[in-house]
Amino acid sequence: MINILIIDDEPEVGHFLSYLLSSKGYTVSLGGSGKDFYHLIRERVYDLALLDIRLPDANGLDILKQLKKTCPGCKSIVMTGYSTIKTAVDAIKLGANDYIEKPFEDIDELESLIDRLLHHNQTVNDSEIHRIAKQTGLVIGSGKEMRHLIMLAYKIAKKNINVLIEGETGTGKEVLAHFVHQASLRSDNPFLAVNCGSLSESLLESELFGHEKGAFTGAIKERKGIFEIANKGTIFLDEIAEASLSTQVKLLRVLESGEYMRVGDEAVRRTNTRIVAASHVDLAGAVEQKMFREDLLYRLEVVKLTIPPLRDRKQDIPELLTYFLEKQQSQLSFSEEAVNLLQHYQWPGNIRELVNVVKRATALAEGETRMISSEYLPDKLRAATYDRTSSRASIIPALGKSEKDLQFYLEDWVKHIHQLWAAEQDVGLDEIIQQVKELEVRIGRAFVTKMLKETMGNRKEAAERLEITTRQLRYFLNEKKGG
Repeated sequence: MINILIIDDEPEVGHFLSYLLSSKGYTVSLGGSGKDFYHLIRERVYDLALLDIRLPDANGLDILKQLKKTCPGCKSIVMTGYSTIKTAVDAIKLGANDYIEKPFEDIDELESLIDRLLHHNQTVNDSEIHRIAKQTGLVIGSGKEMRHLIMLAYKIAKKNINVLIEGETGTGKEVLAHFVHQASLRSDNPFLAVNCGSLSESLLESELFGHEKGAFTGAIKERKGIFEIANKGTIFLDEIAEASLSTQVKLLRVLESGEYMRVGDEAVRRTNTRIVAASHVDLAGAVEQKMFREDLLYRLEVVKLTIPPLRDRKQDIPELLTYFLEKQQSQLSFSEEAVNLLQHYQWPGNIRELVNVVKRATALAEGETRMISSEYLPDKLRAATYDRTSSRASIIPALGKSEKDLQFYLEDWVKHIHQLWAAEQDVGLDEIIQQVKELEVRIGRAFVTKMLKETMGNRKEAAERLEITTRQLRYFLNEKKGG
């Protein structure tokens, strides 16, 4: 027997839901206040709870927290009016499975939601999330913060509300916006993106709203804007803080009424477009500085998703590397040493910088090796000395792409050892010994390669001239392949 708890201070809503669910054979307990909730929650274990976010004697979020504590296996839906949607989103962050707006406009949708929660397990949602993530190029990773962010994005995607994405440059805001679009009910319609900081005010307005022929110099014919092209779809407005105050006023009108006018035209047009906006700056701070409209921010951040920087999700770097290599259809892989170095770097450019590093490394390594060692990484990564989040010195591998860079490598190696000697942090002797061994291998490899060039690839002659065995020579060459 499935037990359902309903808490709503509007008698007509409570009795309607009770009748609807009882007719389906569910056992329903109905209450109209926080006091009723605390009484009913002790009577039985519930499978589903429908909770009004506003009650006369209790805070709906406090009730949700108590529900999760008392009955952790109970699914939950919060009920809210439009003015409290932000609170409903907070409820989802606290663990609510979904929210519905009152008054209920689509009873079939409500019944479908309840049915999914009662009869489908979390595996179904997880499978759908990973399918959409793969489709849009979103790497979720294993970190709790990122997984929670994607689950929230998935839950709110099907709602007809605007979303604000914040995060540093290069964290993947457009990728997340595309994920939201693909997880929404608008996925069959266009997803268009525009960077508000890359266009002048007049060109941005023309891009957004379109223009009539002769509206400005160069407007030789009329042009549709993306609000017209993406009707019933999603528009991603990147770097929204860069839009001028004049453009912000026009965006506000679209958000409030769905109305806009083409540049050079007085005819009012309408659009049904969802807006996902993004910024790498703090928009609340921009409001305080009178650089961004407060009313526009209020309309945009119905839901705010904040993407963590790459330095806070370094455990995901191996998975990101695998994804980018597969995307390039590369058969290469990164050595353990190279991955370790990548995970010790601070990544000021975030994922965008990582993508460029991968592209560079694969271009240099292609045709030379199947294992990308630290030699193929940029100087700035190889020259890093300490991970700022760790008290231990990071292992600094070779700095030359090839043996021709031996002199540079030696100079930098000595410089690095001096830095370790002068460092205030504790330095593990094992790490120093490892770097000395690395020095031995790199120098040996450089001399072997140099001699092979002189002997036109004759390994036997090269080994004799180096006064080593051919087995030792193969050892150094295999070191290069194994990286």
